[in-house]
Amino acid sequence: MTTQAEGRTAPDGTPLSPEQSAVLDLIESTREHVFVTGRAGTGKSTLLESFIAATDRQVVVCAPTGVAALNVGGQTIHSLFRLPIGLIADHDFDDPPELRRLLASIDTVVIDEVSMVSADLMDAIDRRLRQARARRHEPFGGVQVVLFGDPYQLAPVPGRDEGERAYYADHYRSMWFFDAAVWNEADLRIVELQTIHRQQDADFRAMLTAVRHGAVTPEIGRALNEAGARPAPTEGVLTLATTNATVTRINMDALRRLPGEPKTARADVQGEFGPKGGYPADEELQLKVGAQVMFLRNDTGGDGTPRWVNGSLGTVERIGRTVFVEVDGVSHEVVPATWEKYRYTYSAATKRVSKDIVAEFTQFPLRLAWAVTIHKSQGSTYDAAIVDLGPRAFAPGQTYVALSRIRSLDGLHLARPLRPSDIIVDENVRRFMADVEPLIGRAVAQSV
Repeated sequence: MTTQAEGRTAPDGTPLSPEQSAVLDLIESTREHVFVTGRAGTGKSTLLESFIAATDRQVVVCAPTGVAALNVGGQTIHSLFRLPIGLIADHDFDDPPELRRLLASIDTVVIDEVSMVSADLMDAIDRRLRQARARRHEPFGGVQVVLFGDPYQLAPVPGRDEGERAYYADHYRSMWFFDAAVWNEADLRIVELQTIHRQQDADFRAMLTAVRHGAVTPEIGRALNEAGARPAPTEGVLTLATTNATVTRINMDALRRLPGEPKTARADVQGEFGPKGGYPADEELQLKVGAQVMFLRNDTGGDGTPRWVNGSLGTVERIGRTVFVEVDGVSHEVVPATWEKYRYTYSAATKRVSKDIVAEFTQFPLRLAWAVTIHKSQGSTYDAAIVDLGPRAFAPGQTYVALSRIRSLDGLHLARPLRPSDIIVDENVRRFMADVEPLIGRAVAQSV
């Protein structure tokens, strides 16, 4: 049997794999709630972009953080659903008519990076949709919910308030989105993408899978440490570190060692862009000739052939009104890029959901890149990197995210040997993924 999604391409023209096409067909041909997960490099983001580009449904896209929302061209969950920051619990919602009209008109809600969404926030989304759509007895008010993310990589951030922690202990099995009360009423179809596109070496893929699941044997640990013990190149490689403080120190020390005074490019911020923590690039970008930089978005200029992609590394050659950056031996002129912040509204005239620009952030799409935090490396791919876990890895999935950014074992360099304590997997994730393991992949198998 062939699927209606067969032969489809991503928005950039790249053919979708049969697996991706089958999942796209599942989402489009049903009203089921679907959670699309998978290991790093399996193409979750490509699939999300493909669904948005291809669907004729009324769709809104959101994410738990400002940067994640910018990356998918959507809104933050809190701004889209007009939800308060912090614990929401059973607090009453206001009911503005413009929000009610918007939410009443949509068919599908897409949530990216859903692993960072708490159970309380997931239940608040459910309650908001039921209320706005006047369908209080249907999960999510009858809207299809499509979730993207990997619980093995990113976790919800626990609040510091003791009352909040006590509330979760009393009301939920865990903070994770999959323990929200709404799933007692709604079925969630789990689909795990299996084909890894980032790493081609089967042995390295197997090692990363072991790290992801917390099943690292002494042999795997020894192989990773032996590979990572090779001296790192002195140029053209970045460090993935656990904390902002470490990254800032490495970048500023390296910038100071270059001759001359730094040049500063200040971002132009127009409209309601929100707090600085949600900016997609530095508000004040300091550069010198010779600085190692990373591109923060794909190239959208030229003749259609990308000169760089998000995560590409280069070296600053010249600074003027524009910046010239050498990438793989070729010099490119880089001009400021504009990130647009959107807000969804409902148009009574067209009877359609529209996506309006409410703010713009313009800056060179560059960041100093002798070092970057493991968290900010999410979604990027590097030919080589130095993984610096500091005294210890302190978050579930942190080591897996760092190692899985790298294309091959030959590009792995460790600031210190890995220890068993660096491999942290949240027990709630183990429990959730174990419970649904028989369902994983079934959607794909049934669709082809």
